[in-house]
Amino acid sequence: MFRYACTEDLAFAAPVRYGRSMTGAGSNQTLPSMDGPAPAIILVEPQMAENIGMAARAMANFGLSELRLVKPRDGWPTGGGLPKGAHAAASGAVHILQSARLYPDVPAAIADLNHVFATTARNRGQMKRIFTPAEMMPDVAARIGAGQGVGILFGRERTGLENDEISLADAIVTFPVNPQFASLNLAQAVLLMGYEWFRAARGDTKPFAPEVQPPAPREMVLSLFGYLEDELEQGGFFPPEKREIMARNLRDILHRLSMSEQDCRTLRGAVHALAEGRKRRSKDGPPPT
Repeated sequence: MFRYACTEDLAFAAPVRYGRSMTGAGSNQTLPSMDGPAPAIILVEPQMAENIGMAARAMANFGLSELRLVKPRDGWPTGGGLPKGAHAAASGAVHILQSARLYPDVPAAIADLNHVFATTARNRGQMKRIFTPAEMMPDVAARIGAGQGVGILFGRERTGLENDEISLADAIVTFPVNPQFASLNLAQAVLLMGYEWFRAARGDTKPFAPEVQPPAPREMVLSLFGYLEDELEQGGFFPPEKREIMARNLRDILHRLSMSEQDCRTLRGAVHALAEGRKRRSKDGPPPT
């Protein structure tokens, strides 16, 4: 009984229009594809078209591309209006659905693989090794790098994998979740597995780097100090007996910012705008009441 994936809750599916390829915010189709040798995702008797589509979307997020379907409840690819619901929920990952392969049972779906993991949320009473995704994926990456085929079995939405199906796998993989609420939907389970695969295969690196500007020249920083302190003095900010220590404290605050040239220009412009506004108000007098 695979109680992770397996509710048919669609609340996590972003609304999309059928017929359009929508990859979502942050996607950049001009970059090279990160698809490559990876584990096969095997969905055993999935019950809803939308769940298959959302699982495909989760796969695409992390460079997984091989989807195998064992006896989908509504058929494939034409039964029960399955393509439309699946394609819409895939949100642009239609290529995974189009290349998905259909199998009559689990033995047929894993016949060409060298190593198989079965996902389950509870002890099945079988003498199998048990891994978390983080523990499992380095070994998976090594096997795939050596040219071996690896598959991951995901069970039915409501009942999970049967014990006989789990007995066909080399090991069990289970997610460390809150035991009082261990239910994940199918796409969530695939997403978590894909995330750990991506980390193991490509390293835990940031997808993009922050924009970094060189620090401002000391001359610009000192000029800002002088301008700020002059304007604050004209505005009556400094008590005479505390001017020096307050000025030093202000400089320390600005030093902690590690300002770039643009930072200095922006702050100087802000101070200038405040000073000019004060001067205009002083010249024009108080506003009418």
